[in-house]
Amino acid sequence: MENSDIIRCPLLYGILDAAFFSTTKDLLAFADALVAGGCSLLQYRNKSGNARVMLDQARELKKHLGSSVRLIMNDRADLCLAAGFDGVHVGQDDLSPEAVRAIIGPERWLGVSTHNPEQLREADLTSADYLAIGPVFATSSKERPDPVVGVEGVRRARSLTRKPLVAIGGITRANAVSVIEAGADSVGVISELLREPRKSAEEFFRILG
Repeated sequence: MENSDIIRCPLLYGILDAAFFSTTKDLLAFADALVAGGCSLLQYRNKSGNARVMLDQARELKKHLGSSVRLIMNDRADLCLAAGFDGVHVGQDDLSPEAVRAIIGPERWLGVSTHNPEQLREADLTSADYLAIGPVFATSSKERPDPVVGVEGVRRARSLTRKPLVAIGGITRANAVSVIEAGADSVGVISELLREPRKSAEEFFRILG
């Protein structure tokens, strides 16, 4: 990627985890609140494995939010295209970044999760638009989380790539500034946004801004 092509990630990378919502209506209301709080990028994450439900919810999100926010699909490049999303985020166990790029084309954003310097170096060599590093702190959002990398892990990751860096894992309003100061461009947040999502998003932007 040429330097002129480097994207700009917003300070807050909001994640909509379907596991926390009993209905699509609740998911949409949460998304609305985050957008009202200033979020311009949201990732839809659904680990249930039910592609039909994922596609239905993703299409509802796109229809509901329109172009007011950039929508990123977790894991599934095919569903990204089918729902008209703006990008895909993949983990270490998903399709390779280059396989995803071949599916989604050059215009959509591609993000890759990394958990250590070796993975980050590898991902940096791909066509990924941004890289994620984590978990920075202990997290309850994953059943089998990778080892915590800490703020020092973020600092190390920053030294290894010029691509936008999204830090994720256990990030709260109390520790977010330390993560940005360590070199992250953005913080990926799930749990800390669940209660009073609009107010929480606004507070993140106020703290980080």
